[in-house]
Amino acid sequence: MNNTAALRPVLPILIAAAIMLSLSFGLRQSLGLFMPSLTGDIAVTITDFTFAIAIQNLIWGIFQPLAGMFADRWGFRPVMVAGAISYVIGMSLLASANGVLMVILGAGICVGVAMACASFAMTLSVTSRLVPASIRSTALGIVSAAGSVGAIATAPLGQFLESFYDWRVGLIGFTIIALLIVPSAWIAGRVDKEAPLELSPDNTDRLSAGAAIGVAFRHVPFVVMAIAYFVCGMQLIFITTHLPSYLLLCGMDPMLGASALGIIAGFNVLGSIFFGWAGGRWPKMVLLGMIYISRSLVIALYFMLPPTPTTTILFAAIMGFLWLGVSPLVAGSVVEMFGLRWQAMIQGFAFFSHQIGSFMGAFGGGWLFDQLGSYNLALQIGVSLGLFAGTAQIIFAFYKPPKKPLPA
Repeated sequence: MNNTAALRPVLPILIAAAIMLSLSFGLRQSLGLFMPSLTGDIAVTITDFTFAIAIQNLIWGIFQPLAGMFADRWGFRPVMVAGAISYVIGMSLLASANGVLMVILGAGICVGVAMACASFAMTLSVTSRLVPASIRSTALGIVSAAGSVGAIATAPLGQFLESFYDWRVGLIGFTIIALLIVPSAWIAGRVDKEAPLELSPDNTDRLSAGAAIGVAFRHVPFVVMAIAYFVCGMQLIFITTHLPSYLLLCGMDPMLGASALGIIAGFNVLGSIFFGWAGGRWPKMVLLGMIYISRSLVIALYFMLPPTPTTTILFAAIMGFLWLGVSPLVAGSVVEMFGLRWQAMIQGFAFFSHQIGSFMGAFGGGWLFDQLGSYNLALQIGVSLGLFAGTAQIIFAFYKPPKKPLPA
């Protein structure tokens, strides 16, 4: 009852933060819908377009820790609003693109910066500051689920506008949707006044950014979690990028790949909520390890068997459930290890590892396929690393680093 009463004044901020995440992540996830039409209409190849998306992932990872530092220095509102404006600019550039430079600037650089400033890390940091510790993990899971809700809503709209008009009209529609991120970011930015941070002497809250980074990278469980996050990004982006191609190679209906990605998004909502709830009851690092091991076993089993519509749909449902459940667990673990002040920044360094993995999953999987004519080696590497990362994550969940005094 006390928790419910405490949430009432901040509920508009939480809703706005969830909407900001839902729109930013949903639009980003749906950009691939326009690739065939865009590359067929202007002087841009598929390689150019996928390179822009790869740049987006790297820019997102590089800017994420910086966005966390800026939020501490200037407040969440200016950083998130700036990210929202960058999103609008990126969509506008992409809608008016007539060559590769505009595609890279729009879909790559501007959207990458926007995702760092107005997406997962910032939204989860806002949520962590607003909700009581007793329900924080569950709240993080519910807010994380908003990202998939956005993908479910924006993808059909983009497909409709492209089918009935053209890709430019579809991206103009996405630009209008991106405009809604601006007021959402503004309202979510009320966290600066509603939840002023009380610095704790028991964690990194009283440290400078540089000192907090040093503490984080000397903390063995965090380093293990960050490295395992690399494998997470590699596996997930490999699936979203290469599953449709794999199914076509196996002679399956092209719509099966699109349906599988939609099912992944739907079940991801359930998984995010479940693992957020579970993280409040069981060790978060153990749950992370179980997710990585379960994903790897499911991937291995699915690709060992000839694909059918039934096995593909089942694979997509299980993978969707295991998809973004890592987000509330990683965010909650960072808060438990280091406190609230530097959550977005420290989580950003872990996320940079994730984005390097994403780049390798998309590019490396394609490169190995071009060299070998199959995905077998890429799958063997992905499954092996996933099992290793999951096992290490569970082992180090029980590692207690020696207690050292924090830097003055």
